[in-house]
Amino acid sequence: MKLLGWKPEFSVGNAAVDHEHRELIDLINNVHAGISEGAGRDQLVSGLGEIYAQIAAHFALEEKMMRNADYVGYAPHKDDHESLLDQLTEIIDAVELEGRYDEHALSSVLNAWFSEHFRTHDAKLHGRL
Repeated sequence: MKLLGWKPEFSVGNAAVDHEHRELIDLINNVHAGISEGAGRDQLVSGLGEIYAQIAAHFALEEKMMRNADYVGYAPHKDDHESLLDQLTEIIDAVELEGRYDEHALSSVLNAWFSEHFRTHDAKLHGRL
């Protein structure tokens, strides 16, 4: 079962960016599949860490593009990136420290973030670049 599926509203109108976003969703779903198949705490923390690392790398590249273009919406866009990374850190900490994985929390955070962030910040950014 997939944790997150691609939705048309996730599209930002840039084929390369949409492809990268789809790859992130695939990674999230692959980690979730491992969890569903009974992965242990260490595997879960590792998988969630990989999600975090890939998303952070994507954000770093996007933020570099914004700085290079003197993008006026840089600050709120970067703030939104930091908010998601903070939420992911809390989820990883809950698994690592408490052995607790809340599938609904992860799904909710990612669905809301992908829907809102892509529709607002990313659509504006990639429509300008």
